[in-house]
Formats: sequence, structure tokens, C-alpha cells
Amino acid sequence: MQSLNALTREANALALNQPIAALTDAPEAEVSRVMQICNACRYCEGFCAVFPAMTRRLEFDRSDAHFLANLCHNCGACLYSCQYAPPHEFAVNVPQAMAEVRMKTYIDYAWPPSFGLLYKKNGLTVAIALATGLILFLLLTIALRGGLLPSVPLNSFYQVFPHNLLALMFGSVFVFATFALSVGVRRFWKNEPPGPISPAAARETSRDVLTLKYLGGGHGDGCNNEDDRFSLARRRFHHLTFYGFMLCFASTCVATLYHYFLNLEAPYDLISLPVILGASGGVALTAGAFGLLWLNFRRHPLQGSASQRPMDRAFIVLLLLVSISGLALLAFRDTIAMPTLLAVHLGVVMSLFLTLPYGKFAHGIYRSTALLRWAVEKRQPSRLLVDE
Repeated sequence: MQSLNALTREANALALNQPIAALTDAPEAEVSRVMQICNACRYCEGFCAVFPAMTRRLEFDRSDAHFLANLCHNCGACLYSCQYAPPHEFAVNVPQAMAEVRMKTYIDYAWPPSFGLLYKKNGLTVAIALATGLILFLLLTIALRGGLLPSVPLNSFYQVFPHNLLALMFGSVFVFATFALSVGVRRFWKNEPPGPISPAAARETSRDVLTLKYLGGGHGDGCNNEDDRFSLARRRFHHLTFYGFMLCFASTCVATLYHYFLNLEAPYDLISLPVILGASGGVALTAGAFGLLWLNFRRHPLQGSASQRPMDRAFIVLLLLVSISGLALLAFRDTIAMPTLLAVHLGVVMSLFLTLPYGKFAHGIYRSTALLRWAVEKRQPSRLLVDE
């Protein structure tokens, strides 16, 4: 194994922008550059999973850069602890370098590729335009049927849109989103398969994902956002958003069981399980998404990539629109406003699912995959020892 002095000399050369022959793409080359500097320093070795994974490598190719970038949770601790961070001439900014590569992975592994590229360029614009277009289409459909503002409140959502039509529309969108994401994740995993997945690795990954372990940093004090102060706010808002979304999804699944197995049609009583799950999830999702959007606007410019912000905000705004429109539909479902609110809610939900494989939602899938790869990899002999 190379000595620390030799590694330091190599890192210094890379920091002074000497060419990196193995990588031609600038984002991956920058990750390779900063990781070799970090590998020589190792001050942040205990901060998160990125740095222990880094120490198992001496060089960082494209697959390594993509793996480490998605393993990074962008907590920011390493930026404020680094002695080589800007304005130092080495300009080591791990969160920003990783964010740039994460952005590339969403595009490079997207299926079909053209969709990912479109969403990258105009994330917020595309999301809002798609939602608006679908809402207007649904409103026009209702208006042509003469039911946009009925003279009396309707008793069922299916008086506005037939159940089979809704099931076909949203089932098709869900299948498409799931397939597109699975293709991307398969391409990501096949870059450099770490080996067989053991039950212990699967358990560890599940725990790390569900608890958002690395949004607390290696010290457990939380993330840095606008300055060097630690805060658990980002972790808590992520939890509200994630579990709120899962409660809403569980509500939909329970409602499906009610419809097909119990012959009970929506809308359901306020004390029914689908309504309790959906209302709880909607409130949590609204609070979490508002919090994440607030933190996003307060984020320090050196934290993350400016080019990724439209994508981040598009996803958060769509989540907000889904939760707010869903709660509004629940509150006013017994009024003549129900058909209009239903069209708005369905249009936003469909827009969210259509853009899932090409936006910020993908980061959770890729990050979970990277955590699984790390859980598998660290249970195997280091490839440095194997090479020796």
C-alpha cells in the first residue's frame, strides 16, 4: 500500500488541477480529485459512510464516483470541518462535488434517457406545466359532461370519474414509473456489483434507510445548513415527508382492499382506516415538505449544486400540492366543489408519479441502493488487500 506521504503528493498534484486521464466528465473527475485529497487527510473518516468506503480505494473511476455520490447524504459536516475547503487553493468541497455527480446519475441512468435530460433542464417548470396541463384536461372532461359545478353535492368520486378509468390511468402511470426506476437502479447496480446480499447487510440497510442515520452525521448532532451550526431539522422534516408519503400510500392500498374485497366504495367515513391514514399522512407530508422547502431556500450556496435546485424544488412543490389538494378534497368532498377539487388532486398526483423516475424522488432509491452496496462491500475483504 502506498505511504501517506505518497498519497499526499498525489493529492496535491490533483488539487493543482493536473489532468485526470481516466475520467473525461468534469463532475466525476472532481469527485476523484477531492476523494484522493480526502484519502490522504482522513480527518472526516468517522463522519458518514462515504469516508470509510473511500478508504477502501486508492483511485476513483466513474462507478466509484457514482457510488460515493449517492452514498453521500449532503449533511455538510465535512465542508465545515475541512482545512482544504474554499477559499483554500485545493478548494475541496465534498458536498458540492457529490451533488453534481448525483445529478448526473439521475440523467445517465434514466429511462428513457430523453425524459431525464428534459427534467434536468427545467425541473420546476416541467413539473408545474405537467400538473397544470393534466388538471386542465380533467377539468375540461368534467365540464363537457356538465358536472364541473353540480347543482347538488355528489355522493361519490366515481360519479365524476368511473372507477375502472381511474384504475387504468393510475395503474398505468404507477407501472411505468416503477419500471423506469427499476431500469435505472439496475444499471446503477451493475456498474460494479459488490457481491451477494446477506441478510445482515439487508437488515443494516433497512435500518439506515428508515432511520435516516446519516442525516444525523457521524456525531449524531444533525446537519449543517446555512452555517456551521448543527441541526436535526433536516432529518426531522425528511422523516415527516417520508412517513407522511408512506401513510398516504398505505391509505390508497387499504382503500383498494376495501373496494375489491369488501365491496365498499369511496368516499369513506371520517373514522375509517383509509381516511385516518390519508389525513394523518397529508398533515405530516405538508409539514415535512414545507420544512424542506424552507431549508432549501436557506441552504448555503456551497452546500450542494445550484443546477440541482430546480429539480429539488419541483419535487417538494409537487408533494405540497398533492398533500394540500388531498386535504382540501377531504374537507370539501360533500360540497359542489368536489368535482373541481378531485380534478386538481388527481392531476397533481399523476404529475408526481410521471416525474418520479426523473426527479428528486429517485435520490431516495439510488441512495438506498448505495447504502445496500456499502453494507455488502464492508463485509468483504478490502480490494486494496486483494490487490496486494
